[in-house]
Amino acid sequence: MAQTVFERLAPAEAVVDAALAGSVLRPFWLDDAPVPGLAALKSGVSTQAGLAIVGGGYLGLWTAILAKERDPGLDVVLLEAQRIGHAASGRNGGFCEASLTHGEENGRRRWPEEMAQLRAMGERNLDELEATLQRHGIDCDFERTGLLTVAVEPYQVAQLQDGLDAAAVRAELDSPTYLGGRWEREGCALVHPGKLVAGLARVAAQLGVRLHEQSPVRRLRRDAGRIALDAGDGAVSAGRVVLATNVFPSLLKRYRRHTVPVYDYVLMSEPLSARQLDSIGWQNRQGVADMGNQFHYYRLTRDRRILFGGYDAVYHFGGRIRPEYEDRAASFRTLAGHFFTTFPQLEGLRFTHRWGGVIDTSARFCAFFGDGYDGRVAHAAGFTGLGVGATRFAANVLLDKVFGLDTERTRLRMVRERPMPFPPEPLAWGAITAVRRALDAADHDEGRRGLLLRGLDAMGLGFDS
Repeated sequence: MAQTVFERLAPAEAVVDAALAGSVLRPFWLDDAPVPGLAALKSGVSTQAGLAIVGGGYLGLWTAILAKERDPGLDVVLLEAQRIGHAASGRNGGFCEASLTHGEENGRRRWPEEMAQLRAMGERNLDELEATLQRHGIDCDFERTGLLTVAVEPYQVAQLQDGLDAAAVRAELDSPTYLGGRWEREGCALVHPGKLVAGLARVAAQLGVRLHEQSPVRRLRRDAGRIALDAGDGAVSAGRVVLATNVFPSLLKRYRRHTVPVYDYVLMSEPLSARQLDSIGWQNRQGVADMGNQFHYYRLTRDRRILFGGYDAVYHFGGRIRPEYEDRAASFRTLAGHFFTTFPQLEGLRFTHRWGGVIDTSARFCAFFGDGYDGRVAHAAGFTGLGVGATRFAANVLLDKVFGLDTERTRLRMVRERPMPFPPEPLAWGAITAVRRALDAADHDEGRRGLLLRGLDAMGLGFDS
């Protein structure tokens, strides 16, 4: 098998060792913008609400805010098992994309007749998201810099449409690995995830939402025409419930095999000096992704740090989610090596933070929607790494559904259909492991997709990392 550019131009091990030495294992975003702590639901207390939301990440917070904007008199309570934003919402790369379908190709393959509508709705959602931030004074370093997709192997250049040549790409961001690229200027913004989640929590509280941390909801049950939630050592009785638990097992058991937890890993550098930034250019501050099946994503922060993540996508047998999985030395070393292959001129730069997070991966690569308890409970999950912007759209879908509204959103086939569930163990482990190996093999064979990947493509189950 052929080597990739990251193997052909790998840095010395000593460069990797020095860069990782002294890095701390925690998300930079939450260090930089910690979310103030909130009280748990009091022990023994039983309270009532018009709407209860389970989950304190982007989806839950957007649902709370939009619910109060629709109906300021609605009594809304949000219950978070740990800390607001502690999971994916505080660990992602901060790419806020307009796409609701994990890219044009994925959506066109699944819902071709709806793609023009889905594209327009996604663009409108991003515009409305920006307007909401401005209206409520949420400063989360939002900047619409677009996405620069770069080819780092010759076969990838041929896959570009209306692309830039190597010289034009390297004029934007200078890496010896770049052979071509495409700058999509309008469809992607960058945010500071920690500032965003803190701002959403602040606004939700100001609008009257009751927010409780350390209040895990263990089960739902019917209660005289309402839904009872056993939450921590207390209880909530609600007229409607939205489940925004992302990768964690749904309280509606029928949807638990519709997602699998896949671990992703990230590095954050120290701030670049003016000289270091000049050595790579990047004056237009685009978000960047390369084109392999196992791809990297990277971006600048406001204080000129580089976030560099992706490539590895690790599934653990049984779909287990454990804190110890967030520290994976092999993945951090791989990322550091690939970073200095991409930017050899930055040798000597150190990483201050490293972290892992778990992605709610669905077989269709974008969010799906479910319901239960005669429509009084609505559920969404499966964002597959593109939830920063799409969670706001999903929040509106969930509110439409749980309050029985017939809207343009609820009529979408994309909203009405659900993805194929993943098989039970040990089949899930075997299938996911086989797909990961096939993706790696394709990256080492000029992108040629083998029999397994072609079969999945034909079934509408294409995968990448």
